[in-house]
This record gives sequence, structure tokens and C-alpha cells, in this order.
Amino acid sequence: MEETPVIKHFVRVSNTDLPGQKTVLYAMQKIKGVGVSYANALCKVTKINPNKKMGTLTDQEVVKLDTALKDPLNEGVPAWLVNRRKDYETGSDKHLITGDLSFQTENDIRLMKKIKCYKGIRHILGQPVRGQRTRGNFRKNKGKVMGVKRSAGAKKSSGGKT
Repeated sequence: MEETPVIKHFVRVSNTDLPGQKTVLYAMQKIKGVGVSYANALCKVTKINPNKKMGTLTDQEVVKLDTALKDPLNEGVPAWLVNRRKDYETGSDKHLITGDLSFQTENDIRLMKKIKCYKGIRHILGQPVRGQRTRGNFRKNKGKVMGVKRSAGAKKSSGGKT
């Protein structure tokens, strides 16, 4: 008789609960800062099958994934795949995930606003930063569109009854 493998419902990797029923490749995307290609590279480096269910991984494999996420360049992930190349302060390549990524992005935007570069000015004005057109878009923070309001006198005269 074969034993069915016990599937954990949640696997904790880098302070994030990953769903155990998904494959490793797609479960890793729940971590902020990890996409499909980066998750695939981590699977190749750690020699874990990307089509394996996340809940069936052994504790050693989870630890391998966690260490590869924390320091991908030492594990063999190419430098062009990390999300923070030539860091502004240190000049080194690194890959940021979860809260570190959010914090660094906020700091970058704050710096752009402070030095008043073009992108910083666009952030200040709440307009699109990357060259998109502004005619009919980018009203997500402006509230609902109200349309044209008629005055009280115009309502009475347009009714047809006099």
C-alpha cells in the first residue's frame, strides 16, 4: 500500500504564508517582489521541481528556498534578474522582497520629489510618471465623475408641462 503524501495547507517562506495546493512556481509569486521568471530561476538554482506542490516540500527544501530568496546572488541567480541593480547608496546588486521592497520604493519616490526631477514632479502632481497620455485616464484618486449638473430653472423648463 502506498502512502499518500501529506500536503501542508500553508508553507511559511520569508514571512509569507504560501498556499500548499499550488505548484512551487506559482505559489512563490505570492511573495511581494517575486515573479514567474524569478521563481523559476530560484527553482533551478535550488534544484526543486517547479511543478511540485508547495505543500509537499520537505523542510530542507523550504530552508533552501528561503536562503536563496535572502541572498540570490550567492546562490547563483544571475545579476540581471535581481530587482535592485546598482543600488543608489551602496552600488551593489540586490533583490528586495516583502516590506523591504515597499520601503525602498517609498524612499526612491521621496528622493525624486526632494530633488524635483521630472518623475518626482509628476509624482507630486499625481500625474502619470512614465509618459502615458492624460486625456481620459488616471482619475483613480480624483473621485467619481459627476457629469453636468443642471440648475433648478433648467429642470422646470425642460419638463414639457407648463
